Amino acid sequence: MTNLRYYDIIRSPVLTEKSTLASEENKIVFNVSSDASKPDIKKAVEALFSVKVKSVNTLVRKGKSKRFRGIPGRQSDVKKAIVTLEDGQSIDVTTGL
Repeated sequence: MTNLRYYDIIRSPVLTEKSTLASEENKIVFNVSSDASKPDIKKAVEALFSVKVKSVNTLVRKGKSKRFRGIPGRQSDVKKAIVTLEDGQSIDVTTGL
Protein backbone atom coordinates (compact mmCIF):
# COMPACT_ATOMS: atom_id res chain seq x y z
CA MET A 1 0.00 0.00 0.00
CA THR A 2 1.28 3.45 -0.86
CA ASN A 3 1.80 5.96 1.89
CA LEU A 4 -1.01 8.55 1.96
CA ARG A 5 1.58 11.27 2.58
CA TYR A 6 2.71 10.84 -1.05
CA TYR A 7 -0.63 12.23 -2.21
CA ASP A 8 0.03 15.36 -0.12
CA ILE A 9 3.45 15.86 -1.77
CA ILE A 10 2.30 15.46 -5.39
CA ARG A 11 -0.61 17.88 -5.83
CA SER A 12 -1.35 17.69 -9.58
CA PRO A 13 0.29 17.31 -12.97
CA VAL A 14 0.93 20.46 -14.99
CA LEU A 15 -0.74 20.18 -18.39
CA THR A 16 0.57 23.04 -20.50
CA GLU A 17 2.09 23.29 -23.94
CA LYS A 18 5.57 23.59 -22.45
CA SER A 19 5.15 20.56 -20.18
CA THR A 20 3.79 18.52 -23.09
CA LEU A 21 6.95 19.30 -25.09
CA ALA A 22 9.06 18.29 -22.08
CA SER A 23 7.27 14.93 -21.88
CA GLU A 24 8.89 13.99 -25.19
CA GLU A 25 12.24 14.11 -23.33
CA ASN A 26 10.99 11.82 -20.49
CA LYS A 27 10.24 14.82 -18.24
CA ILE A 28 7.01 15.21 -16.28
CA VAL A 29 5.99 18.41 -14.48
CA PHE A 30 4.02 18.34 -11.22
CA ASN A 31 2.70 20.94 -8.80
CA VAL A 32 4.08 19.88 -5.43
CA SER A 33 3.79 20.87 -1.79
CA SER A 34 5.79 23.97 -0.92
CA ASP A 35 7.72 22.18 1.84
CA ALA A 36 8.54 19.05 -0.21
CA SER A 37 12.23 18.28 -0.77
CA LYS A 38 13.74 16.66 -3.87
CA PRO A 39 14.22 13.24 -2.18
CA ASP A 40 10.60 13.35 -0.96
CA ILE A 41 9.35 14.12 -4.48
CA LYS A 42 11.48 11.32 -5.95
CA LYS A 43 10.12 8.77 -3.44
CA ALA A 44 6.53 9.88 -4.02
CA VAL A 45 6.72 9.64 -7.82
CA GLU A 46 8.44 6.25 -7.70
CA ALA A 47 5.85 4.88 -5.24
CA LEU A 48 2.73 6.30 -6.91
CA PHE A 49 3.61 5.60 -10.55
CA SER A 50 5.98 2.58 -10.24
CA VAL A 51 8.76 4.18 -12.30
CA LYS A 52 12.47 4.91 -11.82
CA VAL A 53 13.34 8.60 -11.43
CA LYS A 54 16.64 9.87 -12.80
CA SER A 55 16.55 13.42 -11.38
CA VAL A 56 14.28 16.07 -9.88
CA ASN A 57 14.50 19.82 -10.51
CA THR A 58 12.32 22.23 -8.56
CA LEU A 59 11.27 25.84 -8.98
CA VAL A 60 8.99 28.26 -7.16
CA ARG A 61 6.79 30.50 -9.27
CA LYS A 62 6.17 33.60 -7.21
CA GLY A 63 2.56 34.74 -6.86
CA LYS A 64 1.35 37.72 -8.84
CA SER A 65 -0.70 40.72 -7.81
CA LYS A 66 -3.99 40.67 -9.73
CA ARG A 67 -7.29 42.52 -9.69
CA PHE A 68 -10.62 40.73 -9.66
CA ARG A 69 -13.68 42.94 -10.23
CA GLY A 70 -11.63 45.95 -9.20
CA ILE A 71 -10.52 44.41 -5.92
CA PRO A 72 -6.76 43.89 -5.63
CA GLY A 73 -5.66 40.41 -4.63
CA ARG A 74 -2.65 38.16 -4.70
CA GLN A 75 -2.11 34.73 -6.19
CA SER A 76 -0.18 32.35 -3.96
CA ASP A 77 3.29 30.97 -4.73
CA VAL A 78 3.40 27.62 -6.56
CA LYS A 79 6.21 25.06 -6.30
CA LYS A 80 6.76 22.89 -9.36
CA ALA A 81 8.91 19.80 -9.84
CA ILE A 82 10.33 18.71 -13.19
CA VAL A 83 10.90 14.97 -12.86
CA THR A 84 13.22 13.28 -15.35
CA LEU A 85 12.54 9.55 -15.78
CA GLU A 86 15.02 6.82 -16.65
CA ASP A 87 15.13 5.66 -20.29
CA GLY A 88 12.24 3.34 -21.13
CA GLN A 89 10.02 4.66 -18.30
CA SER A 90 6.86 6.68 -18.93
CA ILE A 91 3.87 8.16 -17.11
CA ASP A 92 0.53 8.95 -18.73
CA VAL A 93 -0.63 11.89 -16.60
CA THR A 94 -3.88 12.36 -18.54
CA THR A 95 -5.45 9.22 -17.04
CA GLY A 96 -4.92 10.13 -13.36
CA LEU A 97 -4.27 7.78 -10.44
